[in-house]
Amino acid sequence: MSAPAPLLQLEAVDTYYGQIHILQGVNLAVGDGELVCLLGGNASGKSTTLKTILGIVSPRNGVVRFGGEEITRRPTAHRIARGLAIVPENRRVFAPMSVLENLEMGAYLRPKADLKEEFERVYGLFPLLYERRKQLAGTLSGGEQQMLAMGRALMSKPKLLLMDEPSMGLAPILVERSFEIIQQVHQAGVAMLIVEQNANVSLSIADRGYVLSTGRVVLEGKAKDLLEDEDLRKAYLGR
Repeated sequence: MSAPAPLLQLEAVDTYYGQIHILQGVNLAVGDGELVCLLGGNASGKSTTLKTILGIVSPRNGVVRFGGEEITRRPTAHRIARGLAIVPENRRVFAPMSVLENLEMGAYLRPKADLKEEFERVYGLFPLLYERRKQLAGTLSGGEQQMLAMGRALMSKPKLLLMDEPSMGLAPILVERSFEIIQQVHQAGVAMLIVEQNANVSLSIADRGYVLSTGRVVLEGKAKDLLEDEDLRKAYLGR
């Protein structure tokens, strides 16, 4: 019996900015319910990988599949409707809007009649958001805004949640709390792809990991194996 197809799959993807070859033959997969981290330093190609998955940029070569459908040339809106969601770098909450309004924005593609279950789910994961539902998002702390950004993404009931540098800009104690929340969301059954520079924390909660260097996947494997291989981590992650 053959293994099921991955939820997300990139096959031999080449992405360019003009004549600059950014992603070079990238192969990457995320299985249903799996937590995968994509690691690498600055200018390694992590953000371009996310943009390629979301359809913000199109690969010149290669194939992107999601949920069994080839989406290589499909627009971003189609991908979101199919079940992709993102928690962007630096959270990017709608500061002048309330917590509740931010959550509603995350569900803009869904009928309001269907949202009761999603609100219950998000408030169950993040009770603080219920307490602060009338508060302006811009007045929340960095850690609270991270919760809100995750809650907003979950309101779309995604099949795969993308996270772009969730530890960026957070104090060390909040980084630990943020990854505890990520683990909690994953345990609730959401597949996740986390793009990160913080190898130690992200590998400690992931199922598998990939390491990008100058646009190429140079390492991949079980997260535990990557975490324990100090020589490889020092060579490609500087740690």
